[in-house]
Amino acid sequence: MTTQARKQKGQARAEHRFHNPQGAEVKTRDEAFATQMDVSAEAISTVCKLTLHNGQVTFGIEVKYNPNTYPHVVTGGQITSGICGAPWDITGGFVGDTIRLDAKRAGQGSCATRITIVGEYQNPPAYRGTYGFDGATSSFKHTTRYEC
Repeated sequence: MTTQARKQKGQARAEHRFHNPQGAEVKTRDEAFATQMDVSAEAISTVCKLTLHNGQVTFGIEVKYNPNTYPHVVTGGQITSGICGAPWDITGGFVGDTIRLDAKRAGQGSCATRITIVGEYQNPPAYRGTYGFDGATSSFKHTTRYEC
């Protein structure tokens, strides 16, 4: 490497600039990656819509998850339609190469009190798997389309 090339490489390093998650320029790398105390709720939560199909029924699902994790940790949401006793509150799970959604019935009715949906990712964007009630996970087959 020539002296000129070393100087240019050294100058490129000296010109490196750091930015924090909000886009503001900061002086050091540590400042750029420091935990931000003023993080908005939107930064740690987003919503996606899923539609579960099993051939006989269709569930409308809205999932809130943390986009800063992978697999994405589910933080809430609802199954809004298509299932007995809707709405159902989503209490946990994850979305990634596989999906798991756990929900409890919030609506009225004599249906089961809990549902668990599991599946594996496939293309086009969807999950193929099974779901079941009150602790079971493999009672019914489904394909759940990702609509975000």
